[in-house]
Amino acid sequence: MKTIKDIEEYKKWLKGVRQEGLSIGLVPTMGYFHQGHLELMRRAKEECDLVVVSIFVNPLQFGVGEDYEEYPRDLSRDQNEANQVGVDVIFTPSVREMYSSTHSSFVEVTGLNDVMCGSSRPGHFRGVTTVVAKLFNILQPDRAYFGQKDAQQKLIIEKMVKDLNMPLEIVTVPIVREEDGLAMSSRNVYLSSEERKQAPVLYNSLKLAEGLVTGGEKSAQLIKDRITRELQQASLAEIDYVEVRDCDNLQKLEVLEGKVLIALAVRFGKTRLIDNVILEVK
Repeated sequence: MKTIKDIEEYKKWLKGVRQEGLSIGLVPTMGYFHQGHLELMRRAKEECDLVVVSIFVNPLQFGVGEDYEEYPRDLSRDQNEANQVGVDVIFTPSVREMYSSTHSSFVEVTGLNDVMCGSSRPGHFRGVTTVVAKLFNILQPDRAYFGQKDAQQKLIIEKMVKDLNMPLEIVTVPIVREEDGLAMSSRNVYLSSEERKQAPVLYNSLKLAEGLVTGGEKSAQLIKDRITRELQQASLAEIDYVEVRDCDNLQKLEVLEGKVLIALAVRFGKTRLIDNVILEVK
């Protein structure tokens, strides 16, 4: 496995790969791998000749007072785990390599970026789409792999790829969970022991909603109210949002129909957790 920090060095490696006609699967990350990341890498390994993993903690997607400086980082640990999965290249550029002192270009997907996480984290998705567009341009993958946990992010990236005619496929991989249902996240390490004990309430509330829908309930407001009450059972939980939206365009729903995204964001102390479920409603 190679670790490459320089864009020009990667381009030299890429030229040889293209001459051999090999396909590239990309897993974009901010590092500090967990099993969810590794599952993305395994999926890419199954479907592509070569797997590239980017590790870059992107300052553009962190707002004022967020955890950019504290975000967990451990490159040697990540290198070891990626190597065991069979990753071919880790691309880990510096901030200076990705954003020159004169950088002034940004990519923004309007209409999807100002609701849900975009409402509580203004500018976040502009930072995400800018860095992902740069990574796609630099690394030139045939497929890029994203987790369903970041459902809004995935939808925004798919829209960007379609609108800008980017020549790659976006592949979505199901959420990987702990035994108690908590969605795996690099930020889970921030949770105190009591916060960690209460955190599975996110998953439990989504399972409650799924049960309601399976039983025939189609009122979005009733489902949101039931989720909210369930989340409030956790004394340390501070609800950011509970949303029931169309899975394809993030429009609010009053009555559930078709492919529906039920998503939520909850804070435990300084840690913000997100989770979701996608349901087909007839």
